[in-house]
Amino acid sequence: MLKLHGTGVALITPFSEDGSIDFAGLRNVINHVIDGGVDYLVVCGTTGESATLSKSEKKQVLKAALEYNAGRIPVVYGIGGNNTSGVLEEIQETDFSGIDAILSVSPYYNKPTQAGIIAHYTAIADACPVPVILYNVPGRTMSNVAFQTTVHLSQHPNIIGMKEASGDLSQCMRIAARMPKDFLLISGDDILTPSMRVIGGQGVISVLANAYPAIFKTICHGNLDEAKEAAFKLLDINPMMYEEANPVGLKFLMSHLGICGETVRLPLLKATESLKERILKNLVK
Repeated sequence: MLKLHGTGVALITPFSEDGSIDFAGLRNVINHVIDGGVDYLVVCGTTGESATLSKSEKKQVLKAALEYNAGRIPVVYGIGGNNTSGVLEEIQETDFSGIDAILSVSPYYNKPTQAGIIAHYTAIADACPVPVILYNVPGRTMSNVAFQTTVHLSQHPNIIGMKEASGDLSQCMRIAARMPKDFLLISGDDILTPSMRVIGGQGVISVLANAYPAIFKTICHGNLDEAKEAAFKLLDINPMMYEEANPVGLKFLMSHLGICGETVRLPLLKATESLKERILKNLVK
């Protein structure tokens, strides 16, 4: 799984003003991030507004992303949810040609026990024809995947990594201390990526890499001093990406950079003027 080390970019899904998928914008984003040096693409994740894409649209976005990528770098596809049988059905209906792994978010809203999380992921890993990367993001799911659960699941032959977005470095260290040597501990927080590298992390699945792929190339592949200095550049703008919910701030930033439009889908709204002004004042050069 060395090919999934480094920067995975959590691709946005550009939309036209009428809310339809902007495939030309998607091509622009993919070319921009690959030219900037990202290591792999993550298609239809949270940043890609997968929650408001229909099943048909997800397939369209995946097909287009694979076409525009043209085999240049690996592709990870988002398949997850809080209905285990629904996730298994989506796996069964998916053509995995060109997909290197899936990223599967821990069940949200239901707030399952740790045993329930293990059972959920085991069912997915048993059924999935490509490797599975777990995704822990308690801020969205309201349910933390405990380090013991991650370590337990790391023993499954088809579970290859964890995107850790808990923001809890102690929890991440406990995973790193116990995980198999070939398990991928992936930062789910852009700013914490250098710290994750120190404890044994193998990169990041990043939001801001959509806009600043070259900075993340340094964060993931430079020496630790270079990585630290690169991450420091993002300290002011990073929280603005989440202030009005991801990817609202990011899409305005991408629009400002001339890569695609800023449209998001309801219930999200375009960035407020106040947020836009502050993003513009904190652009990274």
